[in-house]
Amino acid sequence: MQRLKTRPQFQATMSAGTIARTPHFALHRMELVAEVPDMVANPRTGPGSNDPQALFGIGAVRKQAWLGAMVPKRWARRAVTRNAIKRQIFAVTALNATRLPPAAHVVRLRSAFDRKQFVSARSEALCQAVRAELLQLFERSARKALPEAALTGSAAP
Repeated sequence: MQRLKTRPQFQATMSAGTIARTPHFALHRMELVAEVPDMVANPRTGPGSNDPQALFGIGAVRKQAWLGAMVPKRWARRAVTRNAIKRQIFAVTALNATRLPPAAHVVRLRSAFDRKQFVSARSEALCQAVRAELLQLFERSARKALPEAALTGSAAP
């Protein structure tokens, strides 16, 4: 699994749309195509390219899942909390890596956890709540992918 590193990669992935939501998280996915026709004629990649697919390289790199985690200061004020949430995101994603298609994914924190309920910035209760909700998020995304796969599988001879 590759990690998203640049701002354009995050922006391109998030512009593709949300595939699953929970009360605190959203999962964005951008499908990566095997070959972009323009890439053969114009192999420019990076910020100068007009194609968002070009941000993810070519060849074997596109056949992997990419992951980015966004935990804004707006929703998690303390750095220790942001880092704990990111660690949980990457740990839960590693558990679900086999179920992720070769696409770019961004897990985004979209609302704050209640500070009255989770007083400590890095409590075990907070980590368990984050983990449970992330598992629920990936379960929802897998359920959305199943009907699409079933439709394409049944249409093929």
